[in-house]
Amino acid sequence: MATTQQLQDFTQQVRRDILRMVHAVNSGHPGGSLGCAEFFTVLYQDVMSYSTDFTMDGENEDVFFLSNGHISPVYYSVLARSGFFPVEELASFRKLNTRLQGHPTTHEKLPGIRIASGSLGQGMSVAIGSAVAKKLNGDDKLVYSLHGDGELQEGQIWESAMFASAKKVDNLIATVDLNGKQIDGSTDDVLPMGSIKGKFEAFGWDVLEVKEGNDVEAIKAGLAEAKSRTGQGKPVCILLHTEMGNGVDFMMYTHAWHGKAPNDDQLASALEQNPATLGDY
Repeated sequence: MATTQQLQDFTQQVRRDILRMVHAVNSGHPGGSLGCAEFFTVLYQDVMSYSTDFTMDGENEDVFFLSNGHISPVYYSVLARSGFFPVEELASFRKLNTRLQGHPTTHEKLPGIRIASGSLGQGMSVAIGSAVAKKLNGDDKLVYSLHGDGELQEGQIWESAMFASAKKVDNLIATVDLNGKQIDGSTDDVLPMGSIKGKFEAFGWDVLEVKEGNDVEAIKAGLAEAKSRTGQGKPVCILLHTEMGNGVDFMMYTHAWHGKAPNDDQLASALEQNPATLGDY
């Protein structure tokens, strides 16, 4: 079990990785990546049971699926710093003929990546399929997934949600990054969804909320509570309230950094706010 300080230090280094990766190629999605840095850190450093001797089937280990694949910078950083591939490989992000493309892919066999995720709305279907397979195989480990709140505007999500409840897929914990923002503005302005909690509950899910989604201790507690609710006949959903661009003052409270890279001066300011803790790649 990691200490709070260890989780915070890990998160801060991940933020530096995200900023430097996106800046280096003047491309990528820093906002949502920064907002989910604490979640990925806690998931991989404290919660999930997994092996870095990676296999696609994930037999007898917890598995994770990223549905909103554009936040690949945070995913790659945490996978590398958790031992799946060399940290130095982060320098190849979004470059031609490398394994670290803007959206995760599987054809290059990057350890840790089990699905190609670019088109939104599909990750929950895959996660549910994996969870059903675990049940059929007598595997008692869990399946985790992450989804953007704007992604919930996609219809396939709700087909999947209906199936998961009907088939009692109770070894699945799906987390929604509830930051209220997407590429064109706030989710309420683009396409209001009403009560997301009410919707998942109406679809037969067990729903809990983590109000402080950028606090490692709150995330730990929320994931522990979610895990305690598995195996009771319902899929579990965590509504994780995060701040897009968290940890960088000029990237917070706006959707502007959903898919925009910082310039040299902005990078320097952002890195000054997040001094190195584990060493840069």
